Amino acid sequence: MVLIKSQRDTLLAPLQSVSGIVERRHTLPILSNVLLEKKGDRLTLLATDIEIQITTATDVAGGEGDGAVTVGARKLQEILRSLPDATEISLVLEDKRLQVKAGKSKFSLQTLPADDFPRMTITEGETRKFQITQRAFRQLLSKTQYSMAAQDVRYYLNGLLLLVEGKELRAVATDGHRLAFASVEIDGDLPRQEMILPRKTVLELNRLLVDSDEPLGVTVAQNQVRFSFGSVVLVSKLIDGKFPDYERVVPATLKNHVTIGRLTLMQAMNRAAILTNEKFRGVRVILGDNSLKLMAANAEQEEAQEEIEVAYNGDAIDVGFNVGYLLDVLNNIHTDEIQWSFNDANSSALITVPGNDRFKYVVMPMRI
Repeated sequence: MVLIKSQRDTLLAPLQSVSGIVERRHTLPILSNVLLEKKGDRLTLLATDIEIQITTATDVAGGEGDGAVTVGARKLQEILRSLPDATEISLVLEDKRLQVKAGKSKFSLQTLPADDFPRMTITEGETRKFQITQRAFRQLLSKTQYSMAAQDVRYYLNGLLLLVEGKELRAVATDGHRLAFASVEIDGDLPRQEMILPRKTVLELNRLLVDSDEPLGVTVAQNQVRFSFGSVVLVSKLIDGKFPDYERVVPATLKNHVTIGRLTLMQAMNRAAILTNEKFRGVRVILGDNSLKLMAANAEQEEAQEEIEVAYNGDAIDVGFNVGYLLDVLNNIHTDEIQWSFNDANSSALITVPGNDRFKYVVMPMRI
């Protein structure tokens, strides 16, 4: 049976939307597959890793009837990607195999029954809903996600805290060495609710969302959350745990402040980073009268020094930081200037955007 006849791009784009979460090797072979389900002229594609599920749909005009099958997601994607643009594709179901035909090319792929494919459903009972633009939510993620931990035994740090309260949505991420906070205003007046999104969910949302004013609908259930945007629906489990009290981490009073061009500082940091120790990546920040110096050295006794003129007449400060932590924040906030605030060499420093209290980045010092 000819299940689908379509242009290559009509199939490839939605397949790329869902296949990002598919694991190459999984204990359950069916989880390496994508579910293709055709009803009338509508083709639905679904992928899951049990923790996250992504569904999308597209219109396909050709085919001989309805049907459903699961097939290797990566293999199908690589086949479609390797074919020329605007190629006419046929997907034919035959003897538990899916034939992919394009011109004189033909591929035969193994399938598994659609009925065996696991699905995640969200219970509509106790849910809370709000809407935000895709652009605003993507910016919220990009300003914070780089501070998430990776494979930390404190599993709740391997994710991002979303906190909705009243008309405000906040995002917080920390790995214990630095913390990023960002907030945005949303429509509605919602009761306080906290949720910790898994790291993989955050990265996938950042990949799929676009910089547009198109709406993103968020539905929060007890241990799941659903994001709906465009033709995509992403359902994710939430991390069950208590996120650290981020408000206690943000320093309340800091006495030394310097405002500096973000690009100027980032370029100087990138140059100094070349000669940092590969393992510890430490850079010294030395603040004095109208001067900010960056100094780095490595095990080969090579040294780098950068000096930037700044308007500063506070305390003399000589403090070490992981240069990677500083470059992460400078790469992800797109403002002309940043404000860098300190107390002394033993206290956390705070990076903010002048005139904007919706972003804060706290970074711990390191001994160099």
